[in-house]
Amino acid sequence: MKGSGAASGVPDDEFAFRVTRRPRPARWFAVLAAVLVTVWLGYTVVVNPNLHWDVIADHQFDAVILEGLWVTVQLTLVSMTAGIVIGVAVAVMQLSENPVLRVTASAYTWFFRGTPLLVQLIFWFNLALLFPVISIGVPFDGPKLVEWQTNAVITGFVAALLGLSINEGAYLAEIVRAGIQSVDPGQREAGATLGMSNRQILARVILPQAMRVIIPPFGNQFISMLKTTSLVSVIAGADLMTVSQHLYLANFEVIALLMVASLWYLALTTVASVAQHFIERRYSPGAAPLRRRMLTNLVPGRTGKGAAS
Repeated sequence: MKGSGAASGVPDDEFAFRVTRRPRPARWFAVLAAVLVTVWLGYTVVVNPNLHWDVIADHQFDAVILEGLWVTVQLTLVSMTAGIVIGVAVAVMQLSENPVLRVTASAYTWFFRGTPLLVQLIFWFNLALLFPVISIGVPFDGPKLVEWQTNAVITGFVAALLGLSINEGAYLAEIVRAGIQSVDPGQREAGATLGMSNRQILARVILPQAMRVIIPPFGNQFISMLKTTSLVSVIAGADLMTVSQHLYLANFEVIALLMVASLWYLALTTVASVAQHFIERRYSPGAAPLRRRMLTNLVPGRTGKGAAS
């Protein structure tokens, strides 16, 4: 610009551009209002004499609370694992060419997604009212080889696992089905051309590519499951919410114990959210760091493996 200004006899300042931002008073007003409301709410909570912070501090790492926390983690991990197994099986059945398998899988997802989880939990906990004895033997009133009392088998923890796992399997089935259908059909044809069986194509070709679509909603379901476990308190599942209720029924510190449980739920969901973020980055397109991709392209001999990672 200097050269052109000097050559034309026009001062350089005539070619200078000044960029000014439009004033946005509404935006600054919204920011100020949000900050003021946040500070006011925080101050109100901290100085509220009815919120006993000493009770919260005393019970945050209480042995009973930690036992309930461990039960919540167990329920979440086991239920999600079982839900994944059920969901993958049901999703494959839904995409099967066999109409009986498709109808069965559709009926399963229709029923367990259409009825409230709370109803399902109460049903499993009271299964003894329908089947007082659980037995293994010849069907249709034949001889029984082994028998158990249902109340001895279906404890609060087992009922919670059954309700959470079966219900979650119905939701994960839809997620897995959507992920499988997002993969180009040509991938299956390519696997068949290489002589792979349907099982090998599903495990080695389809599911790895479907993970990019499956992971985000799966992470949301996992975080939701952490909080959904609180419903098992209605069947005395010994989880975090259950033990918190037992404590505040004894000492009448309802709000303080609910705050204790809420802080632990927040901690668990925060850890799960961070893990979900890194897993999504791992399976998202172009997830490899820029430096690694540059080295893969520039350094001789570093191909294939670096790009895939």
